[in-house]
Amino acid sequence: MSTLDNQATGLDDCAIDPAVIAELPKDCKIVSIKRHGFSFWTYTGRIDIQPVNSQPQAYFIKLVCHGKGYEMVRGEYESMKAIHATSPYFAPKPLAWGTCVEAKNTHFFLCEYRDMSGHKPDPHDLGHGLASLHRESISPTGKFGFHVTTYSGNLPQRNDWESSWEVFFAGNMRCALDHEIRAKGRHPEFETLVPVLFDRVIPRLLRPLETGGRVVKPALVHGDLWYANSGVDVPSNEPLIFDACSFYAHNEYEFGQWRPTCNGFGPEYLTAYHAYNEISEPREDYDGRLDLYKLRFNTHVSALFPDNQHLRDQMLNDMRDLIGRYGS
Repeated sequence: MSTLDNQATGLDDCAIDPAVIAELPKDCKIVSIKRHGFSFWTYTGRIDIQPVNSQPQAYFIKLVCHGKGYEMVRGEYESMKAIHATSPYFAPKPLAWGTCVEAKNTHFFLCEYRDMSGHKPDPHDLGHGLASLHRESISPTGKFGFHVTTYSGNLPQRNDWESSWEVFFAGNMRCALDHEIRAKGRHPEFETLVPVLFDRVIPRLLRPLETGGRVVKPALVHGDLWYANSGVDVPSNEPLIFDACSFYAHNEYEFGQWRPTCNGFGPEYLTAYHAYNEISEPREDYDGRLDLYKLRFNTHVSALFPDNQHLRDQMLNDMRDLIGRYGS
């Protein structure tokens, strides 16, 4: 991540863009704005204010300083809005998004500030909250997808509405692979691996979810849920999730992100989740489905870091493994 000084981002004690001020309580006093948290793709901070005749308040702000920023902050706002509307206890409330007036080509996302500990959520607390989100959320169209483009990192996801989960996932996966190829070029093995992935592996693992009388409910997923996008609310000790890039998906899609151990949610989190939401049928394909969803995440991550060859090797190994198991 390139560095940017406080003055350039507006993250100092002296200046807040008028577009942000317009979203704060009227006539409040700005006490401070300081860098807070870490992000590969954005600049994040905390704004403390003193409203007139009220208690001090704090807000979290994210600034994106490039051309994709408008769609990035819009996607995050709509994602967090959907999560908060379904599970208000489970996510900070989003407040606004927009474009700064004085900072050229800079866009902002604003939400309530929640004081969080540095600990991972308890497996059963997170499992209960996530299962409730997946179970209680309702797709506005009854289909898989989302009403705006959402960005994982600084790359867009394909969210076009589809009635079939298999069709939606294939399009979403193809989008991630296209990003990866643009970032690192074609690999010789793609000529043989990619057709088998789309023609055999994806239908083999996902079509049974929607045949034989089985139906997949479109569930609202966070979209990038690893330990760094979760926390524990200090006052309530309840889990929180944030930094979402959501769409309506098969609920188990969420757990492809949990397969790599570096993402911090081990098997105890899956066990806890499935105490509240059962594994989809056919159960015997569960591990294969999660490995397929892991491939989707690892492909997108490889695209995000063009200079990291290890991430491409990891993606290729995932693809070879799935084709060896399900490609015949």
